[in-house]
Amino acid sequence: MREYSLVLLVAAAATYLLAGLCRRIAIRTGTLARVRARDVHTQPIPYLGGVAMLGGLAVAFLLARQLPFLGKHATVAHDADAVLWAALIICVVGVLDDKFDMPAMVKLGGQVLAAGVAVLQGVRIYWIPLPNSIFALDDATSILVTVLFIALCVNAVNFVDGLDGLAAGVVAIGSGAFFSYCYLLAYEQELVRATTASLITVATCGICLGFLAHNFHPAKMFMGDSGAMLLGLLMALSAISFTGQTDASALASGDILPALLPILLPFAALALPFLDLILAYVRRTRRGQFWFVADKQHIHHMLVRRGHSHRGAVFLMYGWTAVFAGGLVFITVTHRSTAVWGVGIALVLVLILTVYPLRSGHSPAADAEMPLEVPAVDQPTLTKADADAEEKHGA
Repeated sequence: MREYSLVLLVAAAATYLLAGLCRRIAIRTGTLARVRARDVHTQPIPYLGGVAMLGGLAVAFLLARQLPFLGKHATVAHDADAVLWAALIICVVGVLDDKFDMPAMVKLGGQVLAAGVAVLQGVRIYWIPLPNSIFALDDATSILVTVLFIALCVNAVNFVDGLDGLAAGVVAIGSGAFFSYCYLLAYEQELVRATTASLITVATCGICLGFLAHNFHPAKMFMGDSGAMLLGLLMALSAISFTGQTDASALASGDILPALLPILLPFAALALPFLDLILAYVRRTRRGQFWFVADKQHIHHMLVRRGHSHRGAVFLMYGWTAVFAGGLVFITVTHRSTAVWGVGIALVLVLILTVYPLRSGHSPAADAEMPLEVPAVDQPTLTKADADAEEKHGA
């Protein structure tokens, strides 16, 4: 546990330090989030937060290879290399999109390419647990399911990245819950505690926490598509690598939930992003639009229109993530009826807070009359003097 804690702290510290550098580079190169009709921010914000998180991930993995416990397992080192190469590809695709606003199908092709790199190095879903049995996948089905799963996770996180600190916080909570499950399960089942899933999730949690210091409202910089797609990829690969390093028959004996949980946890941790993805697909399809045509009707937009403050909406989505992901792990690990009651009470409390915003003096009814699209505004740009000032005062 001490080595995992060290990886977490180093990932957070490296990401935090690299984010300041990446912010200056984004300003110098003009890699900025311009103000668009669907955006919440009112002035250009530097991108390249995903590059800082990739750097933090690389530093964390490099450290893990040098540690006496994590570094001695060849499988963990091999899978970590595969994850890092896939992360590099998807981050590059995201940076190009942040800079040049590439077509959606090109981004999807980059996601498939990153997934293919991981698959070719053996990081893929090998089995799916069923009641009283384990269904082993053939090579073709395994590759197809893995690529589809990665694409879903990547786009779910990308869709939810609409408020300051939202995507990073949601993934930090979800990856933290996943790590807790991986570690506690290995302890209870007397399995090897050094797994790729544990390393990925603890490093993911670390880079999210390190980046939140720059991204929480009001944000100093954005992660952009490079960061959002990176986090979605890491959440997917943590679950995928778990299935390849765990004895499914041992986990499924007598209880299917422990074996099924590694696949369920990413969906639980990203429950709201996945719901947002589905709703966006349905909403845009009914309009006769492609599913990737952007609008301002995501869940976080609706929460703000309902009367929640910017930070209130973000904390509310943190709460839902904690209930779904943390609650699922809590129930599975404790095997107690009191856990179900506790999670049920937490669910009711979060639901009440969702329906009745805490912010005073704001009318949900008035928000309901707000237009779904805001008019276009002039896009201010950062001058060379602004860039010099940023360089002088730092991040």
